[in-house]
Amino acid sequence: MKFITSLFALLIFGTTLFAQDNAPEASAADTVSPWQSKGVLGFNLSQMAFSDWSQGGDDAMTYTFTGNFGLDYTGKVWNFRNSLKIAYGQTRLGDDDFKTNDNEFYLESVVSRKFGWVVDPFFSNIVRTQVAPGNEYSESEPIKISDIFDPGYISQAIGFTYDKNKIIKTRLGVALQETFTSEFTKYSDDPETLDELETFKLETGLESVTDVEYAFMDNMLLKSKLRLFTRFDDPAVWDVRWDNIISAKINKYFVVNLNFMVVYEKIQSLRTQIKEALQLGVTYILI
Repeated sequence: MKFITSLFALLIFGTTLFAQDNAPEASAADTVSPWQSKGVLGFNLSQMAFSDWSQGGDDAMTYTFTGNFGLDYTGKVWNFRNSLKIAYGQTRLGDDDFKTNDNEFYLESVVSRKFGWVVDPFFSNIVRTQVAPGNEYSESEPIKISDIFDPGYISQAIGFTYDKNKIIKTRLGVALQETFTSEFTKYSDDPETLDELETFKLETGLESVTDVEYAFMDNMLLKSKLRLFTRFDDPAVWDVRWDNIISAKINKYFVVNLNFMVVYEKIQSLRTQIKEALQLGVTYILI
């Protein structure tokens, strides 16, 4: 938590300096700020209850809290994009205890320099971890398998980005990826060093990130983010994180969300991980 707090402080400090150095001089006719912010909170709920129901069944409840925040700067020379996604949810079936089903912290910052080319050079930083301890529920008692920043991933990339299209933005660059652990060292330990247990791992490779935001019909929105990462020492293996959300807005506050996520990271599992959720949600726009 100390690391994440320090990272937030550094981001806020850097944003302040960026604004002071790059904000255009204000004029009476110029009232549009180059900074654009957004903040949306969501609560999704799925619930079923029975009482003396002859066909059988069991009570069930699933809830998820989500937060999506952004702070973007669009200038004549520089673009600065920041986004933060936080999600936490649980499920309970019958008299069982609640079990965690969503647990994510994803912070992304991208700065790019405009030269009038088709693509622009960029530098990015991504922080990935979770917001609460994670458990495995295959046994009679839950087994803790992860925690906040255990593991945690930070990756930096430098390369070229294409962001001229309003629907699709994509970038490709040379990347560094750092893995941090404390208790769950299987994500960071080097099996070839039998006499040493590493809690930190540094990898170099290529990173590709593609974002799609497409509004179709009058009240439906598709948001998709595909991140790929491969290591120079094993270029045949790619880490994949493909997060897709289709939102159908019912009215000002209520929305139906369909979330489909595909994850493949060899260090986590040799199998492709898939998550799907269809929920009715309540959203509130902060900014």
